[in-house]
Amino acid sequence: MTMIRVKGFKIFKDQHGKLRCYHRKTGEAINLEKAPIGSAAFLAECERLTSLMSMADTSRPGTLGNLIDKYRASSAFLELADRTKSDYQKVFDYLAPINNTPLTRFTSPFIVKLRDRAEEQHKRRFANYVKQVLSVLFSWGKERGFVKENPALGVKSIRKPKNAPIANRPWTDNERRIVLKHAPAQMVPALTLMMYTGLGPQDALTLSKQQYQNGFISTRRAKTGAPVFWPVIAPLKAALDEAPTHSAPTLCANSRGQPWTVSGFRASWRKLRIQLEDKNLIEPGLTLYGLRHTVATILREIGLNDRDLAAALGHETEAMARLYAKGADLRKSMSDIAVRFEKEITLRGEEFSKRLEQKCQTMPKKVSNFEKSERMLGLLSINFKEISGARRRIRTTDTRIFNPLLYQLSYPGTFCWGGLFSVPRR
Repeated sequence: MTMIRVKGFKIFKDQHGKLRCYHRKTGEAINLEKAPIGSAAFLAECERLTSLMSMADTSRPGTLGNLIDKYRASSAFLELADRTKSDYQKVFDYLAPINNTPLTRFTSPFIVKLRDRAEEQHKRRFANYVKQVLSVLFSWGKERGFVKENPALGVKSIRKPKNAPIANRPWTDNERRIVLKHAPAQMVPALTLMMYTGLGPQDALTLSKQQYQNGFISTRRAKTGAPVFWPVIAPLKAALDEAPTHSAPTLCANSRGQPWTVSGFRASWRKLRIQLEDKNLIEPGLTLYGLRHTVATILREIGLNDRDLAAALGHETEAMARLYAKGADLRKSMSDIAVRFEKEITLRGEEFSKRLEQKCQTMPKKVSNFEKSERMLGLLSINFKEISGARRRIRTTDTRIFNPLLYQLSYPGTFCWGGLFSVPRR
């Protein structure tokens, strides 16, 4: 295969054998899936990036474009993670029409206007990110004498509406079981990696086989570079052992035996999620990143402190920086955390359900028609028939039931429903 060379662009194969292309000066990547090398779309994208740099090179001193140009050429920008650089570049592209605006025009009210206009065009999250990137840019410029003050400092982010749905909400125990039960075999390894380590989609999908050694997963977060070290607990080991065989260098592979792309996995996940929602097996709002929140929620519920949470999730804090410097301490700390995490997962899983059923079978029953169900928190549901005796409602706040309130109908006698044993007063 003849390698095409384009001036100003770096084209190479990464460690997984995937072809990549970056603009040398800005570090911005070209999506070769949407714009294959040699295609008209690829040449158009090269022309766009080259023209942007030409505009920046001719930008007048003392303007926003000139400040952005200097920042992008600095080590402060070049040493950022690829994902962060790409996100920053999207903001710089959005601000390109005002590149010739003098820096003296940028005041706090002007930043607020830019933020509000971005919200009208691209919604709240991007608007707040524009404000955040401008604050980083002007803070960098102030340290080097390009501006006197940071006009974005003190400008508030747009608040989330009170009635807005929770982004990346934690998955319930039942939702995790349902998704794994119905997911295609090639999706299960990646889902379980996210489910039992808290890795984000990009980190889980790009994890190499060499990073899973001797029962441990050792990697770094793509976004921050923070180290993540996780002992592989039993449910994850079982899923990885049963995964379809493939020759891809990554731990997870698609149905063709090739490494997953993040966009490809998200497309497959979207299809699965919609199918399960249509069957009313899961509630709306599940996201892949919600699994990271799920791990954090479970670890918090079993009593982990902030330092241990940071170690488990790869958050960068001053306290954890000292812990990361001691590999042996991190190994011991994460081993203890993984044991507690696995114990909680087991308690919430199949073993817990079996113990409940066995307990129910050994107790006097005055209810009829126990039926298995994937609904009702993945435990048991009861079809009641009319039985003599007065009814009454019992309110439960069982910690294993995540519904705010769950009402049960009971009859005289002893019964078992959904993990709660209730005995009427005599």
